[in-house]
Amino acid sequence: MTPAVPIPFNKPYLSGNETTYIEEAVRSGKISGDGLFTKRCHQFFEQQYGFQKALLTTSCTDALEMAAILLNLQPGDEVIVPSYTFVSTANAFVLRGAKIVFADSTALNPNLDVSTLEALITPRTRAIVPVHYAGIACDMQAIQALATRYNLIVVEDAAQAIDSYYRGQPLGSFGQLAAFSFHETKNIISGEGGMLAINDPRFATRAEIIREKGTNRPLFFRGEVDKYGWVDIGSSFLPSDIIAAFLWAQLESLDRIQAQRKALWQSYFTQLAPLRKIGVGLPMLPDYASNNGHMFYLTCTSLAERTALISYLKARQILPIFHYQSLHQSQFYASNHDGRVLPWADFYTDCLVRLPMYYELSTEQQQRVIGAVLAFYEKR
Repeated sequence: MTPAVPIPFNKPYLSGNETTYIEEAVRSGKISGDGLFTKRCHQFFEQQYGFQKALLTTSCTDALEMAAILLNLQPGDEVIVPSYTFVSTANAFVLRGAKIVFADSTALNPNLDVSTLEALITPRTRAIVPVHYAGIACDMQAIQALATRYNLIVVEDAAQAIDSYYRGQPLGSFGQLAAFSFHETKNIISGEGGMLAINDPRFATRAEIIREKGTNRPLFFRGEVDKYGWVDIGSSFLPSDIIAAFLWAQLESLDRIQAQRKALWQSYFTQLAPLRKIGVGLPMLPDYASNNGHMFYLTCTSLAERTALISYLKARQILPIFHYQSLHQSQFYASNHDGRVLPWADFYTDCLVRLPMYYELSTEQQQRVIGAVLAFYEKR
């Protein structure tokens, strides 16, 4: 019997023009940051999604760190962040001396529970950082209402949310600032890479300066100053134009990539729907949110069940993964947490499992995954 071909969790998709554009960038003689392809990408995001200013970065982490610098945080300032998220969401603000106040997730999905936010706001609160988990929108209308009432900045962590919407408006266009990821596991990729979207003009010029090591070099190149120098704090957050060239090839194929990922997501959802009768959770979209096909996950009924499911699938050459660990219980930050129990963050930590999801996942491969998941639960 021929062994089954392994099905990985992720496989980066190449549209076909990546190496062509990289070669074009190299031949242009300008492969450092802010070259031809970087400018094309900036223009695309600003026109396609209405971001007031887009700045490519070397990662989503860097975009978040730029946002934290722009907030002028002082030690003791507080930033509200979901506990169930990647460490960069919190770490960017910890690096500026902020205290992280963790919000719990909802029973509906891993996004932060907006109903709990007002109780977390104090006179030291400076910002709310909603994370659009799996590309599914947080309730931005409610978050913005709170932010307006208490004069807070909203920084959207839209790492997984490219081409996803809240009531028809693109995610990343609500907060004063928003961070995106183009890591190889995302819908649109450049290997590593990210972007800061700036929707408040008071941050635009300073963001350019921070991104260019704290110098006003971008203003010099536009002829707005006669020389450039060190005018602020910053770092080297801008990517090579080679990375932007790769990203541009992906953006040209955005519609095709999105259509395929959404079709895969829908196939998972339809065929695994019977599992809900035995308590297994499937992704749930609020009526205000769209689906960008970023990931497909299940929530098991216990950590033991999830462990058994992952082992069962791995034995059949299928690689699922679990996801984040609750940050309020992390080794690094648990001692700084205020002691509140965050049951839903811990539930997703223990019970959420992500299934293989990538553009080239074939119908046959997906049926193997679906069949194995259903078989696991039939045996139980």
